[in-house]
Amino acid sequence: MEYIYYDDVVSWLPLREKTTYKNKLGHCLCIGGNENKGGAIIMAALSAVTSGAGLTTVATAPENQIPLLVQVPEAMYLDFNQSEALISVLEKSDTIVIGSGLGTDKRAEYLIELVLDRTKPHQTIIMDADALTIYALHQEEWRRLTLAKLVMTPHAGEWEQIMKKPMHKINQDSEWIHFAQMHQACIVAKGAPTSVITEQQRYQNTSGNPSQAVGGMGDTLTGIIASFVGQFPNEGFIEAVLSAVFIHSYTADRLAETRYVTLPTEVSRHFPTIMQEMVNKK
Repeated sequence: MEYIYYDDVVSWLPLREKTTYKNKLGHCLCIGGNENKGGAIIMAALSAVTSGAGLTTVATAPENQIPLLVQVPEAMYLDFNQSEALISVLEKSDTIVIGSGLGTDKRAEYLIELVLDRTKPHQTIIMDADALTIYALHQEEWRRLTLAKLVMTPHAGEWEQIMKKPMHKINQDSEWIHFAQMHQACIVAKGAPTSVITEQQRYQNTSGNPSQAVGGMGDTLTGIIASFVGQFPNEGFIEAVLSAVFIHSYTADRLAETRYVTLPTEVSRHFPTIMQEMVNKK
């Protein structure tokens, strides 16, 4: 097992070229937020925007359009019931978040299978929350369905569903790495601390604190992962995931110096300051 340290993340963070522009910094498509759980995908989108995604589109239920535009006016809106429009944006996106507040009905299942089937090798899927619950039911038929790079972000309960056994019976090195190999996925196992499992190695985060025990913190993590994957060079895919995991919790660490609880939206809004501080150390 290896560890994710501050100095490593500083060295990995890319410097922005003076001539760069939004289309060179990744287009993140966030799919989720049904009629009852719009906040989840909005928090993921806010995180993607504030951590530097060049473009962010949110495909969600129509009921969430106004809250999205109020909370994240930088993001573009799309009705996730409009399949043709969704496919058009999907094909143009670099990273696709799916699952936050999506629900587990037939529509959700259709959207997940659509994303897995339509994505290409140059794209990355970040599968979170409800998408993981549905994937657990279809993993044998959906395994390796996509050609895209795949990131899964399960918490303990979702991981138990996928592995079909309780956490205390899972070998957190060999079985995790074997699963990553079988599904050609990078696993972000959320917890205290969070671990990142690739097909070769397990990494453990060194930042994080109890103030993060708030609903929506995982959606915020998903958003920054999607954003970083779109900004880092292709050969820096693992470093992008590791950096996102560290900065997400490190930002909360800094806020926790003066706060008993760190709200996910507050963490997101402090990403630009923390990232600039780290880049200044290069």
